[in-house]
Amino acid sequence: MLDALELIFQNNPWLIYVLVAWILPWKGVALWRAARNNHMRWFAVLLVLNTLAILEIAYIFYFAKKKAEEKKS
Repeated sequence: MLDALELIFQNNPWLIYVLVAWILPWKGVALWRAARNNHMRWFAVLLVLNTLAILEIAYIFYFAKKKAEEKKS
């Protein structure tokens, strides 16, 4: 499996740039919202784990909204 991934990245070096361009904005927004919502545990998890932005997107669209809705009530 690892050899196959190495070959993919060796044959397509631009793929790394695409992945970075996809991940960084999501990670930045998720970290910013976690900090603003005072979700320190979420902030730590989002900072440490790399999940191809899946966890970041889930936080932004599901968990971060909960805090915003609680403030409105």
